[in-house]
Amino acid sequence: RSYSGGGAYPSVSLTCPLPGVPKAVFAAAESRERFETRVTVLENGLRVASQNKFGQFCTVGILVNSGSRHEAKFLSGISHFLEKLAFSSTAQFGSKDEILLTLEKHGGICDCQASRDTIMYAVSADARGLDTVVNLLADVTLQPRLSDEEIEMTRMAIRFELEDLNMRPDPEPLLTEMIHAAAFRDNTVGLNRFCPVENTDKIDRDVLHSYLSSYYTPDRMVLAGVGIEHEHLVECARKYLLGVEPVWGSGQGRAVDRSVAQYTGGIIKVEKDMSDVSLGPTPIPELTHIMIGLESCSFLEDDFIPFAVLNMMMGGGGSFSAGGPGKGMFTRLYLNVLNRHHWMYNATSYHHSYEDTGLLCIHASADPKQVREMVEIITREFILMAGAVGEVELERAKTQLKSMLMMNLESRPVIFEDVGRQVLATNTRKLPHELCDLISQVKASDIKRVVTKMLHKKPAVAALGDLTDLPTYEHIQAALSSKDGRLPRLYRLFR
Repeated sequence: RSYSGGGAYPSVSLTCPLPGVPKAVFAAAESRERFETRVTVLENGLRVASQNKFGQFCTVGILVNSGSRHEAKFLSGISHFLEKLAFSSTAQFGSKDEILLTLEKHGGICDCQASRDTIMYAVSADARGLDTVVNLLADVTLQPRLSDEEIEMTRMAIRFELEDLNMRPDPEPLLTEMIHAAAFRDNTVGLNRFCPVENTDKIDRDVLHSYLSSYYTPDRMVLAGVGIEHEHLVECARKYLLGVEPVWGSGQGRAVDRSVAQYTGGIIKVEKDMSDVSLGPTPIPELTHIMIGLESCSFLEDDFIPFAVLNMMMGGGGSFSAGGPGKGMFTRLYLNVLNRHHWMYNATSYHHSYEDTGLLCIHASADPKQVREMVEIITREFILMAGAVGEVELERAKTQLKSMLMMNLESRPVIFEDVGRQVLATNTRKLPHELCDLISQVKASDIKRVVTKMLHKKPAVAALGDLTDLPTYEHIQAALSSKDGRLPRLYRLFR
């Protein structure tokens, strides 16, 4: 208490230790090795990965190297169906209610998420119920019943979701689909993640089994767990996932798509009346939404880290608030765009990265009458990326990226997804301190190098709303092809 009063040490700076106070002793991990990710490969090719973490609960799941990018030889929308059908009736469990009751005994919850390249089945529960959880996951993944009633319910759910997607005030999910389709036209990650309406009646049990036999094989799966002992997880994997005959048969997949993403660039426009998307006491005004993107790189390449820093410097992040894009009041899109142009409602950077390609894009929204000026401002920001990078803004972006990384990895489900995705892609996992070291090594010259390489590609453009004043794709492409980064040419194109 004697140290808490302001008058006890009036002349000691807050940056100096107080005289006579015992030196603090901080707790430390017994050894770093104990908390590293461990990986074991079973005889059938299944990888088992675990991360030790203190706590009563664990998160365990199966990740499959399968998604909408693999549907070129199949009906589009199969992954969307599988996501909705997850944790339904199986060989052991007669209904979804039985599964939920089983998990409830261990305080558990379940979830399934399908992305362009991965389908993830996950359960969080008391660590003492690991045996039950792995048994359930194996059954859900390899022994789903896929009854006619469940498939019909899924058709209804998907139709409702597609209808909602086109009505919701936030157009970001729709624009993300459009920008991928424009950037990688008719191939791999450019294929639609959502099931087209016309395919909902065409997808049945036979179609699903044909797809599952190709992609749900042990060598394309990872069983990942956080908060459990590795040996126990391996033991459960051997018991429930080794030598199991899937419901669709054990024949080797014959139609696995190993295509590498081909970046095409291009534009996708959807004319839409956005004047009544949000009615009520505080309606959102009518806006036109534009997303412009350029090819970046795969998450397996060394340039992935500089691109991640660049995205943070621009104003990257899925969250948006009064603090600016990605909650960064000193990001370029906040300082140079939102702070200077009051009529712009949104300017946020996104970086999508896959095992063979990537896409860096900026999403902007404004009144339809100011679309031309909005496109000019966004293209200018792309070109300015190749200019000088201040030491202060670079250090701030690197610190912010490290902070975001470490804060996200405080969450057990996020650690689980990080472990599973990294092991699925690379058979190993980079630990947070290794990633922080790589972020610290990024220099201004690295940012300039990756931007220069990016600006040589054709842009991908997605436009939604009233597009009367939208510049032509040729104008946008010419504006972004300024190899020397000079701005006068850019302005002339739009004047």
